[in-house]
This record gives sequence, C-alpha cells and structure tokens, in this order.
Amino acid sequence: MSRGILFLAVLGVMLCSAAGAAADTEKEMAALSAAENWLGMVDQGKYAESWQAAAEYFKNAVTEEQWKQSLAAARKPLGQLVSRQVKIKSYRTELPAAPDGEYVVIQFEASFENKKTALETVTPMLDKDGTWRVSGYYIR
Repeated sequence: MSRGILFLAVLGVMLCSAAGAAADTEKEMAALSAAENWLGMVDQGKYAESWQAAAEYFKNAVTEEQWKQSLAAARKPLGQLVSRQVKIKSYRTELPAAPDGEYVVIQFEASFENKKTALETVTPMLDKDGTWRVSGYYIR
C-alpha cells in the first residue's frame, strides 16, 4: 500500500512539474515572438519605433534620443543582418538590477554583413498590461 501512495505522490509531483514547464514554455514562446518582432524594427533601422514598442521599464531607464543614438552607434557599423537563430531562452522571475517580474532571457546567434559572429541578448518582460515587451537588449 505504501508503494502505491509513494507512486501517486511521485506522479503528482511529476505532473505538477510538467504543467509548470508547459506554462513556462508558452511564456517563452510568447516572449520569443515579441523579441523577434522588436528585432525586426531594429533590423530595419526603426529605432524610435523600437523604443516606443519597448517595455515601460525600458522606457523609464533610457530616453528615446539616448536609445536612438546608442543603437545607431552599436548596429550601423555591423551592416545588414545576414542570419539570426535562437541559441537559448530561459524564463525567469528575477534578474540582477531589475524588479521581480516575468522575464525571458533570449540569446540569438547572429551574423551581419560586417561581423560574422555576434551574440544578441534580448530580454522581454511581461508588462503591467499583460503584454510581452522588450526590457533589455545587448549585442557583442
């Protein structure tokens, strides 16, 4: 009898873990879609639009003018995007120097006309209105 109870307990834990993982995967996919749409704006040089589409947290951290200047300085020398693919994505509720919330840290391996290999890190967050928006971008 105790083996049966143990089996049910283990099964219950596994099912709860699977349900949580599925929810995280759905969030990762929604965040990935938001990141790819946002990167499309950046790739097209629509820097002001990318700032407008960013998370409230992002817009409170950097002005639109600062964003346009820093992004132009970082991206224009690279030339046009050649390719980009997801390397990793990770759902998190805490990040260093950021308020607790729901985030997905996504790293893309990218190639540009003037830079064969680059690593882009895009961090969408679930904004207060329930929409995934980019809260951080870093390229190296």
